[in-house]
Amino acid sequence: MTSRLLMPNEAVAVIQRRIEQRWAEAVCAERGIGAHVSFQVQLRPGIYTGKAVEQLGFGRWHEWRTAWRTFDQQIVAGVPGASIIGKPVPVRGLTDEVPATLVAETLGAAVELVSRAEGPTSTVDAVRAHSLSASLHDAGGILTAATLKAACRLGDSDAAALVAAVSWLAGHPDLSGWTARQLPIPGIHSKWLETHSSVLQMVSGRDVRAEVRPRLAVVHLTYVDPEYLATDRRRHDAWTTGDVHALAYTPRIVLIVENRDSRLWFPPVPGTIVVEGNGKAAAGLLSEIPWIRDAEHVVYWGDIDADGYGILDRLRAAMATPTAHGGPAKIVPSILMDITDLQRYAQHGVNYDKSGRSIKPCATKFAHLTRSEASAYDFVATAGAAPFRRIEQEVMSLPEAAARLDDITHNTIAGPANSPRTGR
Repeated sequence: MTSRLLMPNEAVAVIQRRIEQRWAEAVCAERGIGAHVSFQVQLRPGIYTGKAVEQLGFGRWHEWRTAWRTFDQQIVAGVPGASIIGKPVPVRGLTDEVPATLVAETLGAAVELVSRAEGPTSTVDAVRAHSLSASLHDAGGILTAATLKAACRLGDSDAAALVAAVSWLAGHPDLSGWTARQLPIPGIHSKWLETHSSVLQMVSGRDVRAEVRPRLAVVHLTYVDPEYLATDRRRHDAWTTGDVHALAYTPRIVLIVENRDSRLWFPPVPGTIVVEGNGKAAAGLLSEIPWIRDAEHVVYWGDIDADGYGILDRLRAAMATPTAHGGPAKIVPSILMDITDLQRYAQHGVNYDKSGRSIKPCATKFAHLTRSEASAYDFVATAGAAPFRRIEQEVMSLPEAAARLDDITHNTIAGPANSPRTGR
């Protein structure tokens, strides 16, 4: 151990660091959860004998003792729960009690000590932590250092919603009569549950998403097989999980698009059904539908932007694994999403979304894009300046999309596995 003398400002800085490290444990301990936590710092590590003092120098020793005497009188004495513990050191034949350890017995004492000493600014709101811990405990939540830290990271309104949700769940052991969006928890909207379900699970001990009834998948689709269209039967349809309504025909090709106009007006293609993809939910929603899995070809067409490539990446990953119900793994090619397509339609590129907000760059890495798709993604998502960040699907030619679909499904599909570009 290196012998040294800590001055008051150094010891206060150590106490502050320990507050940052152990505040949650201390709050829980004060509620009877876990062992008691105090905040201590050794003031003269390695200095126990007169010889050690002599090596440091008596002038420095005197200066140090004077500093701690002043600090004790002006700061420590005014903080309940704080103290300086002395231990004897023999110096020049005399043994005296000399400061050895600075102690704050509670979190509150430690915080007040640092504050009175004008130490480093703390990021810990001890009053809020105590209040939130009491609320969670009273609501029946699981209170640990980890759950308290997670709860305290929330803003005030979200933390209040968390307490309300934990309290409500304690009185409702059966959630099977609601979907996640239907849960009638006072003051909480469905988006809150989607955003904070992980912290709610930590504090309540319940996975709400697993307990509620599943939301049925509803897929909007358009029939584009020319022979079927010649019968003048309905062109547009909707399919819901578990419904007895059968499709008009079993598709050989399923084209997933992201925009309604592209689905509604897609040109005739034999054996094809065009499905509206539901945005970022496409992978989880569509990959589990049996008739999509059973189609000979599943193809994706989306916007040339970061979201479009993200949807394609997730869809490919989901479709690459067989389903639990025996649905086969599928390779999912894309149409009109290569770098050459970006160049062809570059005149339609934009930098703003439909609300007029600037489209931001995206640093997410996608492992399931072809090299050409990855090049297009890099172009629109780069952190540097970009001529444009989006080409919307609707501005692309529908006859060209139909021709590309016909080409890709009548030739051997060279999926992403044949030309990978892992990451970005």
